[in-house]
Amino acid sequence: MPNNSHSPSRRAVTAGLLAIVAAAALPRTAAALTVDQAKELIDKAVGDVNRIINSGKSQNAMYPEFEKVFTRYADVPTIARSALGPAARSASKGQLSAFTKAYQGYLSRKYGRRFREFIGGKIEVNDARAIKSYYEVISTAYLQGEAPFDLRWHVSDKSGKNLFFNIIIEGVNMLASERTEIGALLDQRGGDLDRLINDLKAL
Repeated sequence: MPNNSHSPSRRAVTAGLLAIVAAAALPRTAAALTVDQAKELIDKAVGDVNRIINSGKSQNAMYPEFEKVFTRYADVPTIARSALGPAARSASKGQLSAFTKAYQGYLSRKYGRRFREFIGGKIEVNDARAIKSYYEVISTAYLQGEAPFDLRWHVSDKSGKNLFFNIIIEGVNMLASERTEIGALLDQRGGDLDRLINDLKAL
């Protein structure tokens, strides 16, 4: 299937889904993280996601479940504000709230459309370390039909608990990529944030 601006590559989609899985598996105290503990927890989280994938439900019925996973384990307000970029500074509180809600649904559908491709895959945790004010978990992802690739999750407790706020996949900053995409969508709408919020609900 050819790629277009609204169809993320399989690798990008992989990054989004595995980021959510890995964040779900992180312990409350990142400093105590070990490779074995992280692998055990991530394997369990992958099993939970696979149960959703193999539930027999339609993709549309799975989207709300996937969104629940995202909102539980991701620092959604931070991710949304970063994706919105400079426009976040001039947005009202109400607009930021509406954008965050619309954006989390958009991301859940964007990645959820492809999650059946992850059946049979696995991730292995290699290391974990503290970097400045956040933690990085270094892993390798193995998917059917794909060469193994490097995944690095950035986790912070600034929200009051450990949540992921970014992922680096083979050196590519996913948060920066999302900011570029959302910026382009906003530009296409003449900078009209309310219009973007409304349109994200349908994308």
